[in-house]
Amino acid sequence: MARRIPSAPELHRRAVATYVAAGGEESVQRVITAVQSLTKKLDQWYVRQLADLDMTAGEWAVVTSLAKAGEPLTPSQLADLTNVAPSSMTHRLDKLAGRGLIERTPDDTNRTRVFVSLTEEGWQLFSLAIRGSDVVESDVLQDLSDQERGELARLLEVVIDRLDDIDA
Repeated sequence: MARRIPSAPELHRRAVATYVAAGGEESVQRVITAVQSLTKKLDQWYVRQLADLDMTAGEWAVVTSLAKAGEPLTPSQLADLTNVAPSSMTHRLDKLAGRGLIERTPDDTNRTRVFVSLTEEGWQLFSLAIRGSDVVESDVLQDLSDQERGELARLLEVVIDRLDDIDA
């Protein structure tokens, strides 16, 4: 007899009950478990999306860092932003440059420094990926009104503001 696969809400309720039984505070566990479940499910989708784009998570981290910076960055800055060793960054930049997604430009004031920026093709790939993920993300939030989405975003931003205060 085949076992029924529990639904996402059922898995969520079980996880919260387990954490509460172990001494966790229920309202805290409901929020944290929900955020973790959402992140896990979206990450699964993002992995498939990156595979479709023929891109690794590390390469995507470089592309998004450059897009969010809005200005050229040095390889060292990119390594810091993406939490990788400089040698790993060089390899990623080589691959991205080979695909025409980034360009390296020498610094006019310091001959040993190079700036990295997205090419038009790199920006188009970034934009395509964001539009694709927006469809899935909108679907996840479809049962919330615009006002509820705004309130959820506001509440999560309050939580995010506390992250720097936590010494983990």
